[in-house]
Amino acid sequence: MKVVILAGGKGTRISEESVLKPKPMIEIGGMPILWHIMKLYSYYDYHDFVICCGYKGQMIKEYFIHYAAYQADSTFSLADHSVTVHKSHAEPWRVTLVNTGLHTLTAGRILKIRDYIGDDEEFFLTYGDGVSNVNIPALLDFHHQKGKTVTITTTQPLGRFGALKIDREDRVKGFKEKARADSAWVNAGFMVMNRRVFDYLGDGSEMLEAGPFETIAAADEMTAYKHEGFWSPMDMMRDKAYLEELWSSGQAPWKIWQ
Repeated sequence: MKVVILAGGKGTRISEESVLKPKPMIEIGGMPILWHIMKLYSYYDYHDFVICCGYKGQMIKEYFIHYAAYQADSTFSLADHSVTVHKSHAEPWRVTLVNTGLHTLTAGRILKIRDYIGDDEEFFLTYGDGVSNVNIPALLDFHHQKGKTVTITTTQPLGRFGALKIDREDRVKGFKEKARADSAWVNAGFMVMNRRVFDYLGDGSEMLEAGPFETIAAADEMTAYKHEGFWSPMDMMRDKAYLEELWSSGQAPWKIWQ
């Protein structure tokens, strides 16, 4: 089962760093937040990734071109220009990098990776700028139990995010503009999608969270998996500082791997 990661946006709210690199390549503890997200899925034995690139996407490609070499113990013979790799510490990842365009909106990015999903009936989708300790197998089981086109992981953060309307049977019924810290559930970005989702994306000219998600919710084809553990986006520099502090103190809740 493939993991699709949206990594093409400009990250204008964290422009102090995104002016130099794509937002998913901004580092926490010396590693891109993209790597942290992939490590979570990899912990649960999901190693096949499709990354939707856009803004400064060449930096993501360069990172993976050199990743295995950077993780390996190597001997370089300068006399004959040979390289001997003794031991590799790289993960067993298969990474497909797709140029989905500089200005493409999220629905369009998903349309552009359709061929890379192949004949799979479902795939994971997440944003490339947030970390969580969400239980991926439990999320997938919930998706299968509900049998809807889209399952989104929801959480209750401290506020300032767009909120979801969820009924007693965990069905998403609509979206609200702002969250209230005392009661609102928001989209945490760890999703499971049946390939039927492509029928809702139109020509890809909208944000996924606008027309397509509203249409899917109105058709009673979206359900919410409630995650009560840790989740944090990295939208602004204060978010990065918060995540850095958790990582450096050895108390990063999303680090469930060894």
